[in-house]
Amino acid sequence: MTKTTRYGLIGCGMMGQEHLKNIALLPDTAVTGIYEPDAGMREIAAPLAPQARFAISLEALLADDTLDCLVITSPNHCHADQMAQIAATRPLPLLVEKPLLTQPEDIPRLTEIAASYPAPIWVAMEYRYMPPIAAMLRDTENATGGTKMLTIREHRFPFLNKVGNWNRFNRQTGGTLVEKCCHFFDLMRLIIGTNPVRVMASAGQDVNHLDESYDDGAPDILDNGYVIVDFEGGARAMLELCMFAEGARYQEVISAVGPAGKIEAFVPGPTRFWPADLGPAPTPVLEISPRTPKRPTTQEVPVDPALLAAGDHNGSTFYQHQRFLEVMRGERPVPDVSFDDGLWAVRMGMAAQRSAETGQAVAL
Repeated sequence: MTKTTRYGLIGCGMMGQEHLKNIALLPDTAVTGIYEPDAGMREIAAPLAPQARFAISLEALLADDTLDCLVITSPNHCHADQMAQIAATRPLPLLVEKPLLTQPEDIPRLTEIAASYPAPIWVAMEYRYMPPIAAMLRDTENATGGTKMLTIREHRFPFLNKVGNWNRFNRQTGGTLVEKCCHFFDLMRLIIGTNPVRVMASAGQDVNHLDESYDDGAPDILDNGYVIVDFEGGARAMLELCMFAEGARYQEVISAVGPAGKIEAFVPGPTRFWPADLGPAPTPVLEISPRTPKRPTTQEVPVDPALLAAGDHNGSTFYQHQRFLEVMRGERPVPDVSFDDGLWAVRMGMAAQRSAETGQAVAL
């Protein structure tokens, strides 16, 4: 009989609730402890995790000796201090939402913590596990003959409302190119297979949140931009982000090109945002276009409807937890997404933010 794996969750806002829904789909798992300081979020989360007890503090959650692992889904600016507290108090296997951190000064201390952390640390880069992107990752080398150019375009909706709208401010998110785009910088490193050496960006806040005002001031997050990244070995990648383009059929289009041809993934946005009067939401598509012979082929990559209903990331949160659970149970040797992977993605985002602010290329 398989032992039930017991999760502790730190934060159960919008993304935390997606984690709760997907953990509930896995066999022999249960969320039995939650720390969430907001009463409204606790009320929403309670029926999603009926076995969970709500702790009054992170200290109280860590004192629960029945927990097998922890998931951090708190606001970005909380991650570094919470990881440090966990490491000092009860270093359980840890899945931490992106981004790992928001301030450059936290890099040395978290790197030191990770180097001696006695359990697995998995950074939540859900985009790797979206079925169309996962299919692209499997086929990219054969389709391209080695990626020389990579383009990632995300045309999406503005930042959603969250508790206190913490996601409106650079100081709490790390900036849009860290908060939102670390996913894409992670994919760039994964697909190209080398590390970045230089980042150049042009970005601005031109449409979204301009009429909002808070006690702490006006929102300062970017809502559009271009980022070019040069990699070791000469490959290059570009990100195109627009956060006022939610009317499109596909939210992400990822294109990799090499001497043998091109491969592209077309990924729709969250199903719940698709207008019902237009019929079924779009199905993800993978297209491979060899140079010789010129025979582009297209295939649909459908996502299980139950997984679409459990979150906004095309089923990827489920597949991520499935693999994290395999690490927990000794069925997979190491996390797919290491602390180092998560840190590189943040460093690339920070460099892009700095380049956009200064107008200068930033070396890594």
